[in-house]
Amino acid sequence: MRETNIFKLIQAIEKMNNENIIRFTESFQYPLGISPILVLAELKLKGPQKHVELAETLGYTKGAMTNIATKLTNLYLAERLYDENDRRTGRLKITSAGEKALTDAQAIGQKLFTKHFEVLTEEEINQYLTIQQKLIRGIQDRKNKNY
Repeated sequence: MRETNIFKLIQAIEKMNNENIIRFTESFQYPLGISPILVLAELKLKGPQKHVELAETLGYTKGAMTNIATKLTNLYLAERLYDENDRRTGRLKITSAGEKALTDAQAIGQKLFTKHFEVLTEEEINQYLTIQQKLIRGIQDRKNKNY
């Protein structure tokens, strides 16, 4: 019974995530998914960074990070900064257009999630928050123990 319910929970989470992706994509003016937006958020938070640093922080492969950087630079949402002495050493920097796109993406995301959670009572929201925090702590504990 427990495994069946866990499987149903996983399906429900996936369905909600897919719905969020569809709604977000319909509302966002740029042809970007969540990964490039997470890169923009990281750049805004920490400033210009090397591709390898971004890939490591966000859990992407170097190849995926290169593709994301190319998308962002082609859309003028980020720019590449190169070291004068070594052109192989480049960093990615968010542009003002990238900051606006990030702000727009965050507003759309907040609106979507707020709408989804309207069906829950305050007590249900608190219960859901407690459960999510417990799951995150479990993930972090396993990560710290190198599971």
